[in-house]
Amino acid sequence: MPPGRIILLNGTSSAGKSTLASALREELSEPFCCFSSDQLADGGFRTEKYEIRDLGTPSERDRFLDGFHRAIVAFADAGNDLIVEHIVEERRWADQLESLFARRDVFWVGVHAPLSVLEQREVTRGDRTIGEASYHLKTHEYCRYDVEVDTTKAQAEVIAEIVRAWRGRTI
Repeated sequence: MPPGRIILLNGTSSAGKSTLASALREELSEPFCCFSSDQLADGGFRTEKYEIRDLGTPSERDRFLDGFHRAIVAFADAGNDLIVEHIVEERRWADQLESLFARRDVFWVGVHAPLSVLEQREVTRGDRTIGEASYHLKTHEYCRYDVEVDTTKAQAEVIAEIVRAWRGRTI
């Protein structure tokens, strides 16, 4: 079985990645699985105990994200097409993903919104740390995109833009 394809939605907290993932999944004719680190964390996967560690050893968070990145590839290698939501928060994560994704069909989508909109979404949602979206803006420095979208546009327009770019991509 050929490996699955990956559509990776990367953007700050409150950028609209989850909303896009659901709408994109509905729009695409092929079956796609949605996958995010939040699903694992919200499902209780992450440890609740914080260990005392040596400075040279990876933290629980580092190990969790390393596993998440490897799981993306494992699911794709099993033949699953994926829509992945992520915040590539550090350069080393981008480097690891680039290495793991080598020779795979990965389509990068940069998910953007103006900072004022992101901050308003944080307040409106009520389940976000204020300032998190601003902190995560650096994510776009680490990634090269196949298409970039602004989630302040009409959702149908944004989805159509992604689907056009997805269908028109060269592998």
